Order: sequence, then C-alpha cells, then structure tokens
Amino acid sequence: MISIRVIDSITELQPADAGCIALSGSHGGLSSARYALAVRPLLSVFNDAGIGLDEAGIAGLALLQAQGLAACAVSHTSARIGQAHSTLNDGVVNCANDAALALGIRLQQALQPQIDHLSRRHT
Repeated sequence: MISIRVIDSITELQPADAGCIALSGSHGGLSSARYALAVRPLLSVFNDAGIGLDEAGIAGLALLQAQGLAACAVSHTSARIGQAHSTLNDGVVNCANDAALALGIRLQQALQPQIDHLSRRHT
C-alpha cells in the first residue's frame, strides 16, 4: 500500500515523502504547490480555499501538472481549511489536474473512498 501523509500544512512534507499521497489542509495556490514540487508526491491534495481572484486558490494544480505531478483540491465548503483530517474525512473533490484525473480522481465525489482505492491500487 502506498504511504499516505496527512498533514495540516503542505510545508510539513519531507524528502522521504516522495511518492506518497500528500493530504493537506493547505490552499492549492502557487506557494503551496512549490512545497509539493520539491518532494514530488504521487498525489497532492489541497483545499480550494474558495478558489479566489484569478483562481489563486488552485493555481498550484497547473504548476504541478506542468511537472507531471497529480494534484486536486477539495471544496472549501466541504472541508476546513488548514485541517488535513477534515480534507480526508469530509472533503469533496472540486478541482483536479489532468494527472490526478488519470490516476482516477473524480470531481464532485468524496475524497476518502478515492484515496482508499488509489492507495490500494498503487502498491
């Protein structure tokens, strides 16, 4: 089974987390994506933080896609921003890049069963 890191802030990722599923409570903006990019998880999960002006709350998904990395975000109306356990337990996927969709992440569906399936599939 693939490692799952449940971290309130994406800044908590460590080099040893490469290839994991990183479940964070962080917004999906560019600054957050840069932390994920440095570690290269199989999938990075963020909160869309309301998406915001010019889609700033999910801008990191495109940055990660450009580097071939999967990323998605749960809706801020489904999970608490900054609380990774809420992301996992309550989150509904609102946005995903093409790499995440290729892994099987589906929009408008609960995150937890998708993560369970993905972690079993990538052993």
